Amino acid sequence: MQTEQLLHEITEAARGAGRIMLEAEHIEDHIDVKSGHANFATEYDSRVQEYLIGRLSGVLPGAHFLGEEEGQESWKPEYETGYTFVIDPIDGTSNFMKGLRNSVTSIGLLLDGEPYIGVIYHPYYDEIYTAVRGQGAFCNGKPVHSSKMPMDKSLVMFGTCPYYPELVDTTFCLAKYYLPKCIDLRRYGSAAWDMCLCASGRIGMYFEMRLSVWDYAAAALIAGEAGCTVTAIDGSPLSYRGSSSAICAGEGVAAAGGYLPPSELMEL
Repeated sequence: MQTEQLLHEITEAARGAGRIMLEAEHIEDHIDVKSGHANFATEYDSRVQEYLIGRLSGVLPGAHFLGEEEGQESWKPEYETGYTFVIDPIDGTSNFMKGLRNSVTSIGLLLDGEPYIGVIYHPYYDEIYTAVRGQGAFCNGKPVHSSKMPMDKSLVMFGTCPYYPELVDTTFCLAKYYLPKCIDLRRYGSAAWDMCLCASGRIGMYFEMRLSVWDYAAAALIAGEAGCTVTAIDGSPLSYRGSSSAICAGEGVAAAGGYLPPSELMEL
């Protein structure tokens, strides 16, 4: 299948997932508690993932699937070759549960273990971000690019790692470190969406101490194609084999330098 057609099919799958989210009712009546603090899944997380696997299996027969729900969350050696879809059916489940209307569907496609296509759909805004490796980033078909503003003229977003209480002190120490260096801090509750905001230039930087690969498989590619610098928070490359910290800096923040936190803050 040609790349353009493949991207179209993935985009349409993401829109279908968004329709399921928009039509959801009585969400809090069917919630599962997973391991870790405040780690929830609704029946719609499973429903969206099942829909996506069913639809995308027809798009790329034989592709592998790595996803947050239904026992699909572990990296396997066979993902190193061929196509692997990395799915977060609803990134921002807590927002979704509480009706905050800030949740997205994220679909990353790896080729031989490396990012190839990324699609993220925010159904409440009807914004769909797409990227193919080496071809730039787009929102609703229009090119997007990260901000050229330095940190002191930018908003910074962060995630609080709610599933990992051992990272709370370091997370808020970093928040305290960055707050006087930027306009202000924001916390929206969806890592994939936060990186899209950085890709579109609406914020200057995003960071979080630990994410799963489905949180950023699509978003890191989109942000990188939009001109952001995306790495682990110590500056090393992101891992697509498991969890990682992440820092996503727009062009202006990255060009100014000094956005990576001092090593002593990481030792808390």
